[in-house]
Amino acid sequence: FLVPISIPGVSTVFGLVAILISLGVTFNRVPWLPDRLLDRPIDAGKLKQAIERGAKTFSRVDRISHPRLSRLTQTGVMNRMAGLGLLLGSVLLIFPLGLIPFSNTLPAWGILLLAAGLLQRDGLLILLGYLFLLGTIIYFGALAWAALATGQGIMSLFQ
Repeated sequence: FLVPISIPGVSTVFGLVAILISLGVTFNRVPWLPDRLLDRPIDAGKLKQAIERGAKTFSRVDRISHPRLSRLTQTGVMNRMAGLGLLLGSVLLIFPLGLIPFSNTLPAWGILLLAAGLLQRDGLLILLGYLFLLGTIIYFGALAWAALATGQGIMSLFQ
């Protein structure tokens, strides 16, 4: 999801899984996933490729992250806020906009930065994650406005 275009429908499945995980983070519980999902076989070749890509991206984030801005990571309230940010990013990820550039990229980067910030206790990454989520909301709002304006323009042609 970190590339500008994604395959439609895939984000819905991963978004739902991310929602379940983010709820676990938000409520300070072990994330729950359905047994059917946990027991599902995965093609080893595809899994290896996905893990290698993810590790490559995360290693870049890992190089720049370290504990800082500890007020954003030390309390349970702030961890729950980050969990809610993960939840928001997951909900934004499942929007059915797969063919629209950056519609999955922006929330995915927000999720990645929030998760890395939580893991590394890096408040700056958490702030950047929130910034990406805000950018996603603004972007989706602009898309909605453009769609409404286009629809109104088309309707005015028929009046």
